[in-house]
Amino acid sequence: MNKYLPLLLCIAASLSAAQTQPSFPATAEPVVRTTKALHYRPGANVKIEFRSTELMQGASGEAKVEAKKTNIAVDAKFEGMEAATKFGLEYLTYVAWAVSPQGRAVNLGELVLDHGKGHLKAFTDLQTFGMIVTAEPYSAVTQPGNMVVMENVFAADAGGEEISAKYELVRSGTYSSANTHIQDAIFGIDSKTPLALFEGRNAVRIAHVAQADRYAPAILAKAEQQLRQAEEAYRQKQSRGSIEAAAREAAQTAEESRVMAVQQKAEEEAQAQAAAEKKAAEERAAKARTDAEAQSSARAEAEAARAQAEAAKAEAQKAAAEAARQREEAEKAKAEALAQQQALAAEAEKARQAAAESDKLREQAEKEKQEMRARLLQQLNSVLATRDTARGLIANMSDVLFKSGSFELLPGARERLAKVSGIVLAYQGLRLAVEGHTDSIGSDEYNRRLSEQRADAVRDYLVQQGISSDAITASGFGKSEPVASNDTPEGRQQNRRVELVVSGNAIGSMADANAEASAAAQLQK
Repeated sequence: MNKYLPLLLCIAASLSAAQTQPSFPATAEPVVRTTKALHYRPGANVKIEFRSTELMQGASGEAKVEAKKTNIAVDAKFEGMEAATKFGLEYLTYVAWAVSPQGRAVNLGELVLDHGKGHLKAFTDLQTFGMIVTAEPYSAVTQPGNMVVMENVFAADAGGEEISAKYELVRSGTYSSANTHIQDAIFGIDSKTPLALFEGRNAVRIAHVAQADRYAPAILAKAEQQLRQAEEAYRQKQSRGSIEAAAREAAQTAEESRVMAVQQKAEEEAQAQAAAEKKAAEERAAKARTDAEAQSSARAEAEAARAQAEAAKAEAQKAAAEAARQREEAEKAKAEALAQQQALAAEAEKARQAAAESDKLREQAEKEKQEMRARLLQQLNSVLATRDTARGLIANMSDVLFKSGSFELLPGARERLAKVSGIVLAYQGLRLAVEGHTDSIGSDEYNRRLSEQRADAVRDYLVQQGISSDAITASGFGKSEPVASNDTPEGRQQNRRVELVVSGNAIGSMADANAEASAAAQLQK
């Protein structure tokens, strides 16, 4: 019996009930959830249990977690799981996640069900993390949805330090659209079709829902081309492995276009809001100027009144009673002038407050630059280890991504650089400097030439991925700038690296952030 047949039967039942079942409500606020995380000490070998949530009662699982020298291995098994489509037609599969205490969620891999059972082997660089399982529209998602079906639980004798990890989830409704659109993406295929092809179609559909055709058209077009290639492989009855590989590549590219579209749309909305607030501040300042001019006119009228009072004093010489009356009028005019002066002072204070608001808007613009810098740092860190420096954001590529003693990029390096290029293309005005470094083994000339060749290889590949050649430079420094001692193998391995330095006015600098913090402190004083 084909292992995907239960999935197809569940999809068919869901489609027949789609007109009567309400969709999960969307909310404007992010969905935040907390799970338990554990610090796995080097050499630890821990058995972890999974407990089902209220969304899928009866499911269970366990995992063996082994902390090795360079990473942590996870071997997990699950049973009693139902088809993901029970949560809506847009959900097709399950994904396991590792969640750090800082809220970073890392996709560990897909759980392909076979009669309600699933098995996953994965590795992660995280040292401290919790694990969850979510229902997802495809396996290439980069942020967990809020259909959390299982979470890890720790026995009292698990060892290590137990920590709470708070993380954000994609809200319900993000992946849904008209039922007919969902049906076009996942129905109409026979039971022999690989699940990965379902997911590829669903990923492209969801990218369109996220308006990737507007905000990331080039990447979405690439995903659609990859999906067409997968469909053609399916029609030609090629091997299941080649069909699944092509479909997963399409899903991955579609997810990149969706994430970029979400980011671009958020930035566009933020810019529109900032423009509206700036216009409102300008209108308030213009009104304050108009009111000040009106007060100036009132003061001139008061001066005229006082002149009339002086003329009345001259007439008062003819009659004491008339003089007294004129003095009373002069006092009254003086009181009115004082009131007008007080009103003018109040309007001046309003103008000062408007100027302060304008300064606040400028500070907000600088803050947005730093937030964009932090967001770019987080995105780059999901691909390569990246640090924030005065020179810019520096992403590090170790030498294991090249063939030993060569400048030829390995497939893993190309995949990471493709992701880096997708991230960088989402931001305008960035500049990249590719810098190659070696250890002290070999002559100066050999190390300098190897470091230049590796830097050139990285630069050329990034240009192939769409980054302008005018925005990227490459340099080789040989062994002249070590970051660790060359006396140990570990130190030499750290020194053999290629660094990507990302900078540009769009993301400001660390100096800008320090200046902004200093200005804020001065205002608080």
